[in-house]
Amino acid sequence: MSLGIVFLSEVFGTAMLTLLGCGVVANVALKGTKGHSGGFLMVTWGWGIAVFAGVFVAAKSGAHLNPAVTLGLLVNGKAEYAPGVPIDVASTLTYFGGEMLGAFLGAVVCWAAYKQHFDAEPESASKLGVFSTGPAIRSTPWNLVTEIIGTFVLVFVILTLGGTPSGLGPLAVALLVVGIGVSLGGPTGYAINPARDLGPRIAHALLPIKGKGTSDWAYSWIPVAGPLVGGALAGIVAKIAPIIITAAA
Repeated sequence: MSLGIVFLSEVFGTAMLTLLGCGVVANVALKGTKGHSGGFLMVTWGWGIAVFAGVFVAAKSGAHLNPAVTLGLLVNGKAEYAPGVPIDVASTLTYFGGEMLGAFLGAVVCWAAYKQHFDAEPESASKLGVFSTGPAIRSTPWNLVTEIIGTFVLVFVILTLGGTPSGLGPLAVALLVVGIGVSLGGPTGYAINPARDLGPRIAHALLPIKGKGTSDWAYSWIPVAGPLVGGALAGIVAKIAPIIITAAA
């Protein structure tokens, strides 16, 4: 498979992810929408369905949609990112680039869909919350820990699913994201994906959004660094866990 196909696959898949994911947040958070005040559970299910759709769209490239997943596969020692896509510097950067561009574009389309509601919403925090995550209680070390744990669960289970005969694929990952959201999403809004947070945050900074306020760049590194650390740790643990289990048996 050519890296061009990989790139486009990840762009379209991650764009679908952030369009639907940011879209459900917009529907809940922005003034006057049909789903206004639908609650956190509506958001978590919306993000789960967003993942479900994105995985199908990006099936050709293995549907990483997330630099933390890509990094987890790299650290885990896999030979390929997807059938016919060897793991090397060029393919790794291709995945990262496609994921970031797709996340940005999906957020832009979401803004276009909710343009009038962005204009009507008086709270700048609600507008930023559509695009990116933020902590319920701001604490740099603990916010970072939360993102590391949530992403570890995501990537570790994804890597484990690859070795089972379940065949659930996109549905299993979608339900996993819902589970992470309702279980671990309370403290930080569960970015668990550097592209999902940084791409839309850049879109927020660049788009002509009325009364948008700051993009909170002081916090922005946490939903990037935390998921990358969590993904790398998951790749390492998923590699050694079968060895430990075998030895113990």
